[in-house]
Amino acid sequence: MRSMEQELLCPVCKDIVKQPIVLPCLHSVCLMCASEVLVQSGYPQPELPPEPNSPASTPNTRSPRQMRRPMPKSDRVDRLLRSGSGTYPGRRRKEGPPLVMLFPCVPCGRDVELGERGLAECMRNLTLERIVERYRHTVSLGSVAVMCQFCKPPQALEATKGCTDCRASFCNECFKLYHPWGTPRAQHEHVQPTLNFRPKVLTCPEHDQERLQFYCKSCQMLLCSLCKLRRIHTGHKIAPVTQAYQTLKDKITKEMNFILSNQEMVMTQITQLENAITQTEVNSVSAKEQLSHCMKEIMAFLTDRQTMLAQALESSRQRRAEALANQVAEKRSLLEHAGLIAFTQELLKENDPSSFVHAARITHNRLAQSIESVQRFSLSADPSFRHFQLDVSRELKLLTDLNFIQAPLAPVIDTQRTLAYDQLFLCWRLPQESNPAWHYSVEFRWRGVVPGGGARGGIRGGLAAARWGWQRLEEVTGTCAVIDRLEMDSVYVLRVRGCNKAGFGEYSEEVYLHTPPAPVLNFYLDSRWGLHADRLVLSKEQRCARSVPGLSLLQAADRALTSCHLTADLVVGDVAITQGRHYWACSVEPGSYLVKVGVGLESKLQEWFHLPQDMASPRYDPDSGHDSGAEDSSDSPPPFSFLTMGMGKIYLPSSANSHHANAKHRESGFTNGNGPSSPAGVTYPLPPRLGVCLDFEKGRVTFYDAHSLRPLWEGPVDCSAPVCPAFCFIGGGALQLQELVANRNANQTPVRRVTIQSRVTKLN
Repeated sequence: MRSMEQELLCPVCKDIVKQPIVLPCLHSVCLMCASEVLVQSGYPQPELPPEPNSPASTPNTRSPRQMRRPMPKSDRVDRLLRSGSGTYPGRRRKEGPPLVMLFPCVPCGRDVELGERGLAECMRNLTLERIVERYRHTVSLGSVAVMCQFCKPPQALEATKGCTDCRASFCNECFKLYHPWGTPRAQHEHVQPTLNFRPKVLTCPEHDQERLQFYCKSCQMLLCSLCKLRRIHTGHKIAPVTQAYQTLKDKITKEMNFILSNQEMVMTQITQLENAITQTEVNSVSAKEQLSHCMKEIMAFLTDRQTMLAQALESSRQRRAEALANQVAEKRSLLEHAGLIAFTQELLKENDPSSFVHAARITHNRLAQSIESVQRFSLSADPSFRHFQLDVSRELKLLTDLNFIQAPLAPVIDTQRTLAYDQLFLCWRLPQESNPAWHYSVEFRWRGVVPGGGARGGIRGGLAAARWGWQRLEEVTGTCAVIDRLEMDSVYVLRVRGCNKAGFGEYSEEVYLHTPPAPVLNFYLDSRWGLHADRLVLSKEQRCARSVPGLSLLQAADRALTSCHLTADLVVGDVAITQGRHYWACSVEPGSYLVKVGVGLESKLQEWFHLPQDMASPRYDPDSGHDSGAEDSSDSPPPFSFLTMGMGKIYLPSSANSHHANAKHRESGFTNGNGPSSPAGVTYPLPPRLGVCLDFEKGRVTFYDAHSLRPLWEGPVDCSAPVCPAFCFIGGGALQLQELVANRNANQTPVRRVTIQSRVTKLN
């Protein structure tokens, strides 16, 4: 029981709580402590009831009148709370906005908004008071008995019972005297003796004497019958407080039983934490020794460098001093009666011409040099030592930045390049201010299957059992990774973190990728069926097509002004689908004039596009029905189905089974919405990539926004014969098939794949 005392302490005074109130953040503090904190925060002093007498206070220390007087009723505390303590007294209405009081909650570490009524909106925590009372009686805090409040001194006896209705403590004799049998007082509820009586039930802080009988699940607060009728709770989930009591009690019981049933796990974790604490101390000592060793190496290197620079400085000083000394000696020889001048004076005394000329030439040269040195005097050495000054700004900056090795920062995932196609392709980069990473760890987990999705497969056994756990790709050296063997039509959560000598860094933000609803169909473009193949340009890889307007298109446009003729170019896939479900994606250039993307029967497409060069457009010929399949019976599915895109928009017909219409609704002439019988559809901005999913057995085709896998439009198509992907150009335009992730990363080094197993889940 004593180990529970930590749960009973007030976070402000660090003592066992007295008259606790519940803050909006659900923490409990003493009423007196809350008042003092508000006063220290600059709010007015609220009126508080006197603090309850402690168990050490006995009737012997009070006057007989006070001894016989009942204790101050604790409902005064509730009236105080309802009276709006903590607000400015005398504030009139409509004098300005209400004062919002902020209470600095210590456990939360933030300011909690109390509202304009301050502590009046905080109800007493009667349950905590009862727990504190039982705790005091169990551990005998203070070991001083509560004395009877009705015995006459000096024969006061120890109280044995407390009456919640009388709000007083009695000995056995006084209790019988004041609660005689056969009277209403005999039905009073008696409890353990105390000097701090509480109300039996909580009442509404706004409506006096109204019991809190309801609980608002939306607001998570107790309500009385009058508060329930307020407009603010309209539409909220409100339940009887007994139901909320039972529900919360069951949850707490289950949580407690779970913790009690896993005591071994808790003890194991405690042991691990204690070992971690010990290891922390050991490793910190080792780190300190390494730090001291590194600093000593730096200081030793600085000392050696200082010695070397000092030697270079001293050597330069000696050379300069020697040069200046020689120059001084040379200048001194030019003085009268000294050196060269004295020798010249003696030389001039020679009278023999031949001897004079023979000996005076060297003297003449020396005198000429001396005159030149006098006229162009300069120091033979620079005494300033300016170039011996050290610039240590860069080194000081490096020393200022000297710090322990930091792990890489959280990577930033490139959502523009990241995609889910035949495989998951994930790209990321490190922030500029981050330390480099040696390698990365990519983690992913299965989030769930999209409701209403089609057939799925690919993962069985152990991987399916561990779908709720994280799986990991270890030691990814680049800034991109490929994840395969995934379920179709599912959502996966991915995250990345870097690693270097300091260990692993923070995780990146989690991204969610939606896998395609069916296996990806890999095919190439084939223009052999195109009526105007000379205007179609295919890339070398046959995955990109461009319709180039030429002279024939200009002539056709000129004829279109006076007749109903239009040219169209067809590009189909080089595969024919005869069974199963298949998915592919492509991107249409936003500047394209008109591009149709869809599927169709191979035979019907040949029949439609192998017409004379001046093809009559089905747009203006209601009897042809080539574009909408109107020649077929209204009950039979159309032979082909297209969506029209152009000029940065996509047209979604509303007459067929679209994403917003009934899935069972079917009409004729809905495949592209261009016929005169089609109701007006809607246009949306062109998505970056368009996905197409064909279910051959069901005869259904669905178009998606390939970036988010959001369905755009769905309709039937005739699958009685081979069906192939088809793309139609009207005017200039371009499209490109989505490249397979497997082809893009064919040369990438495979990474090690690891499954992170939990304690309960084990893989086969």
